Amino acid sequence: MYALVEICGKQYKVEQGSLLKIDLVDKEKGSRIEFPSVLLVSDGDKIKIGNPYLSGVSVNAVVEDHGKDKKVIIGKFKKKTNYRRRAGHRQQFSLIKVEGIQGLT
Repeated sequence: MYALVEICGKQYKVEQGSLLKIDLVDKEKGSRIEFPSVLLVSDGDKIKIGNPYLSGVSVNAVVEDHGKDKKVIIGKFKKKTNYRRRAGHRQQFSLIKVEGIQGLT
């Protein structure tokens, strides 16, 4: 069984017990989180599709950890004008573990 869930404006495919790396959420490690914006649920042959979300269905998860991704280097260069810019960025993320999909009948 899997579900498609919208988390922080992005869509993820989740299954029970799967680990997800999502954008940073303001929750402590070990705290529970519920995502009510489920777009689709598939259970073998049965598929339920929301319009846009399924009512009464949610995904429960636990925050495992917080961290930063690898550094991304951004560079700008224009020839003959002595113009060079260099910057770096590290995106913060939260690692969550999906406990289950609630509200299915």
